[in-house]
Amino acid sequence: MRKNGGVTLTNFNKSEYITIISERKKVVISVSSILYIVMEGKTAEIHLSDGKIYNTRMTFAALEEMLGDGFIKAHRGCIVSAMAIHEISDMIDLVNGEKLEYARRRKNNIIESLQTSRKRIIKGFDHDGVPDTEEQYHDYYRSFDEMPFAFTNIEMVFNEECKAVDWIFRYANEALARLEKLIGQSFGTLFSNMDAKWLKGYERSTLYGETLELMDYSPEIDTHLKVICFPTFKGHCGCILFDVDKIWFEQHSEDSAKTLARYYAKLPNNK
Repeated sequence: MRKNGGVTLTNFNKSEYITIISERKKVVISVSSILYIVMEGKTAEIHLSDGKIYNTRMTFAALEEMLGDGFIKAHRGCIVSAMAIHEISDMIDLVNGEKLEYARRRKNNIIESLQTSRKRIIKGFDHDGVPDTEEQYHDYYRSFDEMPFAFTNIEMVFNEECKAVDWIFRYANEALARLEKLIGQSFGTLFSNMDAKWLKGYERSTLYGETLELMDYSPEIDTHLKVICFPTFKGHCGCILFDVDKIWFEQHSEDSAKTLARYYAKLPNNK
């Protein structure tokens, strides 16, 4: 445990947390849940991935020092988690759809810092235990062969800038393989008009170990999809795919309604 300027950084189960005072209450925040911090006067607004915002009188300099290399300075009063950045364009595009302004003179530094952060993660990919052949992948996932839902394990392809640009199908069960001959091929090879919107979620799951739900239209197979992606081997993620038109919701109790309300509350438009 380390203390710095009134903020405590604690390790719990290999995760880092900071403790702040917000509205006269002590709040423990997972560092990995922080999207960005922006100063409003003398108050620091800490924006989290679940949509919550905590205000604290902690100084910007102290927060910046505490959070370290995993956060990138966008401008004089804003730091952004490298994990939260999808790409740098005219704005900083975050994985949750938000866009942040940045100091134009810092653009090269921001891009370099983001690449350095991703390189650190990618270099840390340990290939011990990762299957080497199509047969080994199939042996590992054999129990998924006859499942009624589509499942695949994909390996992400990163360019020299450490940005995900494609993925390779390493395993696909029968429900998914009916679509195409997939194994060993990249998505971009199969579909020349590749829709890159899925990359954002797959990249995040692969790099940062998150389980995400993606819902969107896939023009490649003319289907509205619900995809649940989650980390598997280093550099890989698993994906379970559902045809949205074939999913029905049944409510049998008040708890069902409460659970559905919690689900809707997490959707981006409701944050």
